[in-house]
Amino acid sequence: MRQARGVRVALFITCVNDAMFPDTGKATAAVLRRLGHDVEFPTAQTCCGQPHLNAGYPRQAVSLLRRFVETFADYDVVVSPSASCVSTVVDGYPRLAESEGDATLQADVAALTPRVLELSQLLVDRLGVLDVGAAFPHTVTYHPACHGLRVLGLGDRYPRLLRAAEGLTLLDLPDAEECCGFGGTFSVKNAETSAAMVGTKVDHVLETGAEVLVSSDNSCLLNIAGALVRRTRAVRTMHAAEILATTREDGEAWRTRLPALVEARS
Repeated sequence: MRQARGVRVALFITCVNDAMFPDTGKATAAVLRRLGHDVEFPTAQTCCGQPHLNAGYPRQAVSLLRRFVETFADYDVVVSPSASCVSTVVDGYPRLAESEGDATLQADVAALTPRVLELSQLLVDRLGVLDVGAAFPHTVTYHPACHGLRVLGLGDRYPRLLRAAEGLTLLDLPDAEECCGFGGTFSVKNAETSAAMVGTKVDHVLETGAEVLVSSDNSCLLNIAGALVRRTRAVRTMHAAEILATTREDGEAWRTRLPALVEARS
């Protein structure tokens, strides 16, 4: 495990993680602190505006964009355990700022967005780290969330990080690149189609025989877990950050914690 020069990192936790999966944020901070980096949590942060943009209300998202820029402008890196929210910032904010016709806002967004990274981007690309000292003696399969796959181009970053964890066996997920059917408002507006898509995803997860399904977005995992629990309680869902935060010292403890996790999340 290589330790890189310390940088000042701000944790952008996102709404879903803040409200429902706080352990993912804690895990993200734990991994980075283990590698020797300062991690701060700016309490002024709010929603990035993704729900507004997805629902067709870009003007209502502008105030959230401005708050995001003000909150995170002074940090070396802004990291988030959510590919979808990072995509909103790096892909959506420049276009939203341009639509406002505010040159100062456009400049501020242009200066900040290169420093906003999804966790795997920070670890692999910026810090050059694969082995973060994790130990997870379980079989795992990985679902590449759509925004990470199609917008951020995360590729094999998480599989490489997971394979470096001691004791972890990564199993291939059939048709892994197929959407799970969540898609934010898509799952509400197209419920039947969404249900069919997540049903197919669950079929493929069960085909692997893995103990744990991992992804980079808890929103996708929440959708898949809801379908999984109707079929079996034998497969758990975990954010990749939680696995990367598990060390050799507490690896054995996770053998007993895993069954409790699926009960808590069902």
